[in-house]
Amino acid sequence: MTIDSTQDERDDGRRAEPGPGARRAPSSGAAGVLAAVGHRWPTLLALALAVATFADGLPAPGFLAAVLVTMPLCYLLFGALRGELGRPRVLALQIAGLLGFAAAALIALTVDRTTGLYLLAAGWLGHAAWDFAHHRSGRVVPGAWSEWCCVVDACGALSMALMA
Repeated sequence: MTIDSTQDERDDGRRAEPGPGARRAPSSGAAGVLAAVGHRWPTLLALALAVATFADGLPAPGFLAAVLVTMPLCYLLFGALRGELGRPRVLALQIAGLLGFAAAALIALTVDRTTGLYLLAAGWLGHAAWDFAHHRSGRVVPGAWSEWCCVVDACGALSMALMA
């Protein structure tokens, strides 16, 4: 072995498998594309739902407000089922989120339609950030749920803001 030899030469041609935390090199060609798409299935489903929901215009503001209240309720349900609301701080944060999103939804229903849609868009965008934070932490909800919800919320917020 020389000083400038490669790792493969030093290992006599034997290849070591990467450890559990190591990233594998991306596959090339069709297999790589399918692997990437398969890994992002929550995003693809969310995009399909967003297109189906907003392609032909905005749903009624009352429906959009109800969804904004329902989203944090789902987080409370997931958190309870996963046993992650046992710590008072986690439960308090989830309830604060519910109250904040519910307040935004209620206020949006009391103002004129355009202002209400902008408030709902802001609420949905805020929930997308909430989803992203949960996705990064890996707590309260499954990662696939927070990814899916983040994309739906962001697309919905953009649609509301553009169509208000």
